[in-house]
Amino acid sequence: MMMMAAASNESPNRSTEDKTSARRQNEGNKKLKYISLAILVIQNASLILSIRYVRTLPGDHFYTTSAVVMAEVLKVLTCIVIILIEKKGNVKSFISLLYDSIVVQYLDTLKLAVPSLIYTLQNNLQYVAISNLPAATFQVTYQLKILTTALFSVLMLRKSLSKIQWISLVLLFTGVAIVQVEQESGKHKEAVSTANQNYFKGLVSVIVSCLSSGFAGVYFEKILKGSSASVWMRNVQLGIFGTLLGLLGMWWNDGAAIAEKGFLFGYTPMVWGVIFNQAFGGLLVAVVVKYADNILKGFATSFSIIVSTITSVYLFGFHVDLIFTLGAGLVIGAVYMYSLPKANTSTSSSSATSSRHSKGGDSEVDAFLPNPKAPGKKKGN
Repeated sequence: MMMMAAASNESPNRSTEDKTSARRQNEGNKKLKYISLAILVIQNASLILSIRYVRTLPGDHFYTTSAVVMAEVLKVLTCIVIILIEKKGNVKSFISLLYDSIVVQYLDTLKLAVPSLIYTLQNNLQYVAISNLPAATFQVTYQLKILTTALFSVLMLRKSLSKIQWISLVLLFTGVAIVQVEQESGKHKEAVSTANQNYFKGLVSVIVSCLSSGFAGVYFEKILKGSSASVWMRNVQLGIFGTLLGLLGMWWNDGAAIAEKGFLFGYTPMVWGVIFNQAFGGLLVAVVVKYADNILKGFATSFSIIVSTITSVYLFGFHVDLIFTLGAGLVIGAVYMYSLPKANTSTSSSSATSSRHSKGGDSEVDAFLPNPKAPGKKKGN
């Protein structure tokens, strides 16, 4: 009887402790979400603004082709270090894994030549676009990558989109079109011309970059789904091709000038900051997204457009009027709408989606990163 009484006394205490623990866990997760949001916004906005800033400073400019190569080298080295850490410093096992994944399975490695070529092209085009477009205009227009990724996903992966997502894609396209019409119609075009920049060249570059981003992202997702290799190993394989192709592009475009002035010509601390942001930004976001959800990613992208626009007003003298605000507002709303979860999705289908993503979707790192302390929460969709 005494034992039964003791057990009954323990039960309420244990229940109270569980509730307290759950409350603390929820508070911790909420803080992680806010931290994740801040990191995503800073990374999204800072890369665009910093590239625009260093490309519009007076004086000698660095060669963008060399910056693309340097970013690829840094990404490869970072992923190699991560793989070595996963192998707990076992150099023999690490070398064996690299040899098997890259050399022995060379056909598998060669599959990544296509997305690597496209990513290298995209990275170079981003520099061209940002050098010729106001940062806010680029940030808004670059959201067309959501449209191209969605279309390629439907065509190549047979994915289905909800009605809200289709509506958001229409709004996205409309918003970008409004911004472009407004940019063409006066003050911004004159400002760009006086700075010896080519608006049309920048616009074509960002559109081609969006197309290449959509295709390469979906192609890479398709490869990941059919493979057991970790995302870090895939990034090493991508980086090897990216470095080689980047060197080829650098030789073709700036070879003579770099041979005369040097690979690191024009590099300043700010330029190094841009390169590190480009190299580690994607990997950092991949880790951060582990603690976020799709709605948060959409909100972060939308908020980064606002940050870029406000900063551009003070940093570059960018003029914001009613038409630009309308177009940017449509894009921001469309990005958020597209990230909303599909309606009438059952728990089982959500689990299936989570399982597919762990093999390589928007959060292909899921299978290779430690789970946060929220076992019941759906992550990284």
